[in-house]
Amino acid sequence: MTSPNGAVLAPPAALRAVDRKVVAGPGADRDGRLAPETVAALAEAGFARHFVPRRWGGAAGSFGELVPAVVAVAEQCASAAWCAALWAWHARFAALLPAAGQAQLWSASPDVLVAAALMPPAGRAEPVPGGFRLSGRWDCVSGVEHSQWILLSTPGPAGAPLVLAVARAQVTVERTWQAVGLRASGGDTVVVEDVTVPAHSTMDATRMLGGDDNPGAARCHAAPAHLAGGLVLAAVGLGSARAALAAWQAALPGGDATSPAAATTLGRCAAELDAAELVLGAAARRADQGPITALTVAQNRRDGAFAADLAVTAVERLFRAGGAHTRNAGAAVNRAWRDVHTVAAHGALRFDAAAQAYATARSERPSHRDG
Repeated sequence: MTSPNGAVLAPPAALRAVDRKVVAGPGADRDGRLAPETVAALAEAGFARHFVPRRWGGAAGSFGELVPAVVAVAEQCASAAWCAALWAWHARFAALLPAAGQAQLWSASPDVLVAAALMPPAGRAEPVPGGFRLSGRWDCVSGVEHSQWILLSTPGPAGAPLVLAVARAQVTVERTWQAVGLRASGGDTVVVEDVTVPAHSTMDATRMLGGDDNPGAARCHAAPAHLAGGLVLAAVGLGSARAALAAWQAALPGGDATSPAAATTLGRCAAELDAAELVLGAAARRADQGPITALTVAQNRRDGAFAADLAVTAVERLFRAGGAHTRNAGAAVNRAWRDVHTVAAHGALRFDAAAQAYATARSERPSHRDG
């Protein structure tokens, strides 16, 4: 992918480009669902296998590869990018299951789509011989309609949350997703009734969030969740905001943005989005290499939330400056405004919580200078 400000984010190596004609943004927004051919194209591009361990045919890839690939898809359809990002991300979590649990998912193919409902824990898991009996309801499970497996978090018998991998065929999905943005991401409700989950398909949520601490673990699996999770989600907001900027300029008479008001809007929005790209690029490199400390984790959490805020600021300006046509239900700026706000509302991108974590980590090392 060619970056507007150079090549801050390296072009993806393991991930292939998705056909722009297949990722049909306006249709997805209207229908409230991704088309089957879009889902197939995302899997073919390598999102599902990106963090799957190599032993199962996966790429065990990098965050520096994933972030720009998500941005590129989001420039066409934020909902498709959101699902692609989460299918990659959830496979990273599933890679921390016991070996037998991983085999259940990937022994036949690394291109399995994995959905998840992790926060807050819900339902109940009762111990039974060889595993747990799981029941409950989980809301906002993005991409579940097209997924083959689902990771569900529930309070464990000892109080600490458990994460259990359940086959899609074992659950009921209620179509409840009616959000104003990311309309085609399909964050529906999962219902489970007395499903027995073997112990090898479960893991402690603390391990899932903390990363794989075994010697020789791939960096993408060893990284704590907060080191990179926000970056992957913020990339959706960046790509969607870039699409809004392009659509806004194209709607100007002759595409001419040289009038004083238009030039100011264009210059500020482009600068904000270039800044977001720089921030995400640096954070992705930090996630892929270097020390993993409380401070580096907090820096990345801060930077993901900050990049999302920059995208929100840009689309707010475009929405106000675009005139009546940007308010139309099918207008690209209107859709991006809804999508970017919905992305930024995710708990992983709340700047107040990220700033508190950063301040706490920094206060423990007052002489440290951020890299």
